Amino acid sequence: MTTTGARFQPGTFTPAPGAGPRGRMLLAHARLETSLTLRHGEQILLTLLIPLALLVGLSLLDVLPTGELGDQSRVDWVTPRILALAVMSSAFTGQAIALGFDRRYGVLKRLSATALPPWLLVAGRLVAALVVVALQALVLGIVAALLGWSPSAAGLGYAVLLLVVGTLSFGALGVLLGGALRAEAVLALANIVWFVLLLAGGILMAPEALPGVLADIVVLLPSGALAEGLHDALAEGTLAWGAVATLAGWALAAAALATRTTKLT
Repeated sequence: MTTTGARFQPGTFTPAPGAGPRGRMLLAHARLETSLTLRHGEQILLTLLIPLALLVGLSLLDVLPTGELGDQSRVDWVTPRILALAVMSSAFTGQAIALGFDRRYGVLKRLSATALPPWLLVAGRLVAALVVVALQALVLGIVAALLGWSPSAAGLGYAVLLLVVGTLSFGALGVLLGGALRAEAVLALANIVWFVLLLAGGILMAPEALPGVLADIVVLLPSGALAEGLHDALAEGTLAWGAVATLAGWALAAAALATRTTKLT
């Protein structure tokens, strides 16, 4: 059997090396990071099961000081703060630990040899964190509603804005920590910071319940700013611009510092 001509035009299968579209690269990397996070048992424990347990326990048990509740129900007071905890767990602690161990096992060093630019590696992680936070907010919101939570409809949009800015802020802090220290140090320090901010960072205790100058300091922390901002949005339907500015300031400062301190190994 003989051929009378070429089946395909010359050049049809000529390789065309080069980077793909940035949007497609970002989407692929974010999808991978999200999948890895959702398949990791320890991450699920940290980002969902612990916040869920605290949401149910603090809403049903009489463990909160009555003075902090005011005219609100327990679940109305607790839910915004547990949402802030969920953001901190996934965007800061989870991202810092994952980044620290990715550096230890040479993942970042190998990825740096691909067409992915460094900024896109970080952006993909932040997009993945936003996806995880959205899933957290959905699950926690459903459970809170079953417990009797009734958020202000006027403040739902404000809450979404705060969740996004809070995720970017804690995500930048997670990159700063996970990109500068050894994996073992990141693991220990990230969990210590998580516990400290949970207990004394404006999440489980409102700033007004803290003594003296500590109340003024807590609202300047990303945890306190996010918790108080979400409370104002979901309980009162108002947007605390001070909380947004505080979170944005932390995000910009951490991102600027992380660009100088992040290491590939």
